[in-house]
Amino acid sequence: MKVFLVEDAPLLRERLVALIASVGASTVGQADGAKQAIDGILAEKPDAVVLDLHLKEGNGFDVLRAVGKAAPAIAFFILTNHPHEGYRENAMRLGARGFYDKSSEFEKLRDALAAAAA
Repeated sequence: MKVFLVEDAPLLRERLVALIASVGASTVGQADGAKQAIDGILAEKPDAVVLDLHLKEGNGFDVLRAVGKAAPAIAFFILTNHPHEGYRENAMRLGARGFYDKSSEFEKLRDALAAAAA
C-alpha cells in the first residue's frame, strides 16, 4: 500500500514514516501545507493519506475537499491534536475513513492502516 503523509511537524513526520513502514506500507510523498499536499496526492495517487488538520498553510479540510472530488477512492485517515467532535463529524462527512487523536490513538491509526493494507 502507498501512503502520502501530510504533517507539519518534522519529528512527527519521522515517527509516522516508521509507523507506516511497520504495517508493510510505503510513504510515497510528504507535505506540510494544503496546496503542496493536494498537488502531491494527485500526482502520486496513493492508496491512503495520513492527514493532519492544522498545517503550515491551509488545513486538512481543504485537502479533503479538493482530493475527495478529484480522487474519491483514496482513503483518508485524520491524525490531529484537535479531536473535537465537530471536526470529527466534518472530516467523516468529507469522506475520511478514520479520525484519531495524536496524543492517545497512534495504535488505533496503526491498526487502521494495517487493515487497509491487508
